[in-house]
Amino acid sequence: MQVAQVIVDVPARQTNSPFSYSIPDHLADQIQPGMRVQVPFGNRKITGFVVGLSDSSSFNGKLKPIADLIDLYPVVNSELLNLAEWLADQTYSFKISCLQTMLPGGMRTKNQKKLIAKNEQVCQQYPEIFQGQPEVEYDRQKYNNQVLAEILNLQKAGDIQVEYDLTNHARPIMRKAYRGQLNDAQIADALKTVRKNARGQIQLLNLLKTHQNDTLLVSKWASLGVTSATLKAAEKKGWVTSTLKRHVRNPFLRDVAPSQPFKLQPDQQAAVDSIEQAVVHKKDQVFLLEGVTGSGKTEVYLQSIAHALELGRTALMLVPEITLTPQIVGRIRSRFGDQVAMLHSAMSSGERYDEWQRINQGKAKVVVGVRSAVFAPLSNIGLIIMDEEHDSSYKQADNPRYQTRDVAKWRAAYNNCPVVLGSATPSLESRARAMKGVYTLLKLPHRINQHALPHVSIIDMKTELAKHHSALSTKLADAIQVRLDKHEQVILLLNRRGYSAFLMCRDCGYVPRCPNCDISLTMHKNTHTLNCHYCGHKEPVPTVCPQCHSKRIRFYGMGSEQLEEQVKDMFPTARVLRMDVDTTRKKGSHEAIIDQFGAHKADILLGTQMIAKGLDFPEVTLVGVLNADSALQFPDFRSSERTFELLTQVSGRSGRADKTGEVIIQTFNPDHYAIQLAKTQDYEKFYATEMRVRHDGKYPPYYYTVKLTGNSPSENQTASEMFGIMNFLKKQLSPQAIILGPTPKTITRIDNRYYYQIIIKYRKEPQLKATLDEILVQSQKKQRQGLQIAIDNEPLDFM
Repeated sequence: MQVAQVIVDVPARQTNSPFSYSIPDHLADQIQPGMRVQVPFGNRKITGFVVGLSDSSSFNGKLKPIADLIDLYPVVNSELLNLAEWLADQTYSFKISCLQTMLPGGMRTKNQKKLIAKNEQVCQQYPEIFQGQPEVEYDRQKYNNQVLAEILNLQKAGDIQVEYDLTNHARPIMRKAYRGQLNDAQIADALKTVRKNARGQIQLLNLLKTHQNDTLLVSKWASLGVTSATLKAAEKKGWVTSTLKRHVRNPFLRDVAPSQPFKLQPDQQAAVDSIEQAVVHKKDQVFLLEGVTGSGKTEVYLQSIAHALELGRTALMLVPEITLTPQIVGRIRSRFGDQVAMLHSAMSSGERYDEWQRINQGKAKVVVGVRSAVFAPLSNIGLIIMDEEHDSSYKQADNPRYQTRDVAKWRAAYNNCPVVLGSATPSLESRARAMKGVYTLLKLPHRINQHALPHVSIIDMKTELAKHHSALSTKLADAIQVRLDKHEQVILLLNRRGYSAFLMCRDCGYVPRCPNCDISLTMHKNTHTLNCHYCGHKEPVPTVCPQCHSKRIRFYGMGSEQLEEQVKDMFPTARVLRMDVDTTRKKGSHEAIIDQFGAHKADILLGTQMIAKGLDFPEVTLVGVLNADSALQFPDFRSSERTFELLTQVSGRSGRADKTGEVIIQTFNPDHYAIQLAKTQDYEKFYATEMRVRHDGKYPPYYYTVKLTGNSPSENQTASEMFGIMNFLKKQLSPQAIILGPTPKTITRIDNRYYYQIIIKYRKEPQLKATLDEILVQSQKKQRQGLQIAIDNEPLDFM
């Protein structure tokens, strides 16, 4: 008897281990690990992932049989199955959650499968499946067990292809296609009868010699020089037949011209040589590529990828923000063409699924994407790259709470390939590992062609506001005008979206707050609403104070929307673009803004931190930072590091080509070491200074950390449960473990749930893993009471 081990789709500790199901005779030797199946569970049928096969089971009773197949081929390969096991253990997550995270969104919705015959012989040999058509919908109800077995055998042998048409979020795109109906002799006869001046028909007949078994879209025929009119005429003569063919969505909004590798500088060449050696010798070595902004890290990536492809291997490149993807993908596509696939959340479900299929079928050899692309179903990976490795967006905030860097290192070890972590401002954890020799440090200390770093000025806004109340200091306003006069470009960073931070009544001090969260509402002028950025609550902007009925309501604190308004008033002839969450909601909006600014169709680009890193605009010679110390206001041990990173990264957008760059930083804390060291881009001194602070405070990388967060609709219940967990931790862990809390989170109430947290700092705690697992098991029993417990291993913030 064949037995399948199945992880069922019930996210609970009790179902976190596989259940045994017998495999029915008609599915014997057909089911493979990585397929999804439907299984009986209690009095219902649910889905699950097959994670293993065996010839027997330790279960004493009679096993229930698998009810049906959902997939006709494994949708999760053996590498990703192993990764899911490791990921669940590392992130204190359910295995089913990890497995589902690895699939594109569309595959978790309702879909319709299609069976596509690879050649005409298959159609004719299996009429019970194809009924003479090269593509048919897969309907399980139509096929008996014998036909299902035939389908599975054909799929295994590669004679048919199985594709999913998404029916919830994206309907299949069907386009007209034509297929030749003539053999060689018939083509020769037809050529004798065609008029000599019928060039289109002659062209088609000659093409049919090499495309006899191909069903080509009209657009493909057109690229070969055959018009639709010629195809219609040929169909009437019986030379071709028409059909509808599924069109694979193209997520790339524009074509790119091919490019050639640049001549490398000595530092770049040394980095490429080191990475290439690790690729050739299949070493799972971690490189930290530390290079100042504009030092040519991307060209190192591209030439390293090329070496991996030359060896017949694949490559994965990760970027932190969707905004970086268009420029990076453009450069990679210009070098590697159709071998490149893209994965990120701004793509439609259909586009993501089609790209996932290209990768899964081996048609794409290079994958570029954001955090979730680390699960791309690539095989035989030769190189993994993480650009801007320090970025906080690489940490997943929800279950499973994974750090992309750790997943990349796991996949590199599995595939025996190197990982390259690139940044101008590496995270302290990565740099500390490089200093200890755990990572190999590669440095690019100079900009390309020895271009100078931009000149940086710091403006003390305490003094400036005593003179006038403009958001732009006198020096910054004057510098902008100089750039406009010289037809150069400007970037302005204000890391707060919306119009203003809050409203307040000047008579009674009333501030509108979210009814669901402990936070003031943010004014958005374009929608004339007050918005909560945590739960999504919206309400109209009041014209009078709801408390004292005064009309003296004023806006306080500036957001990017208000900055745009002020900049347009100050510089009426300037063409201004704003880039933040509110202006980039529509599909393609990131790329459209970047293209417009890159083509110099705008003079000033302003926005939030999404404009601060990775973008390359040769005409930008001035960068202004309006609230340099905003991150320093947060009560978090990484505030200084984030401030230094952000200022260094955004400063690097200025003067990247031949023109000299300038940066003006406005701050209320001009003497803070993070701001002073960002002025000189002195990463080495910042690293030494911040490491002393971390050592004294017993923070990472000197200590490991875990954050436990509890929430429920009752503050008393949340606090009581978290105090109970704290007492349990103190009993189980050693006296050397530092347990902080429980304390309310900085924003205690979000969406009518109260949040408390406990922080554990430790160096070595053998009982910690078992203790945390026990806490999760016990918390599952209290879920019906509304309590939820989350564990975040190595959190990025303590707020």
